[in-house]
Amino acid sequence: MTRWRRRATQPKRIAVTYYALSNAPVEQIWQKLTNLADLSWHPLVTRPYVPWGLLPKPGLLYEAVFRLFPIRVRIFVERVQQQKLLSVRVFALPGVEERVTYQVQSTVCGTQISYSITLQGWLSPLVWSVIRPRAARVARQLAQAAEGRLTTPWDGMSVI
Repeated sequence: MTRWRRRATQPKRIAVTYYALSNAPVEQIWQKLTNLADLSWHPLVTRPYVPWGLLPKPGLLYEAVFRLFPIRVRIFVERVQQQKLLSVRVFALPGVEERVTYQVQSTVCGTQISYSITLQGWLSPLVWSVIRPRAARVARQLAQAAEGRLTTPWDGMSVI
């Protein structure tokens, strides 16, 4: 009699951080980042379902639509440190857990924006292969949107 034994394996985990430098002040970047109703600068998320003026607070749960696929995702705000850090968890598909962290800090050369994305789960390699090109642009496009010089390649229109 042959017995199959399933080996317990750790789920796949992908963690990447992207950086961008901006001339805009921290307050202006933070305002652009926390305006949940206007994510026109974001290359991954479009059409958030939140009222205008809603600020992110820990425990806030809202829905949005991915720009790549017309599927609704749920976004849960985990942590907020005023004008420093915004951490959210994205629930898109079963089999993948996504955590996104934005950090904004003032440096001698300007304002540094870091965008960290962590994917975990058995579907994470597939999801990462799809979102990687656009995820690499998130921090840069946030900086450009805060400076008022963002042009979106997907529709050819300028966002001001």
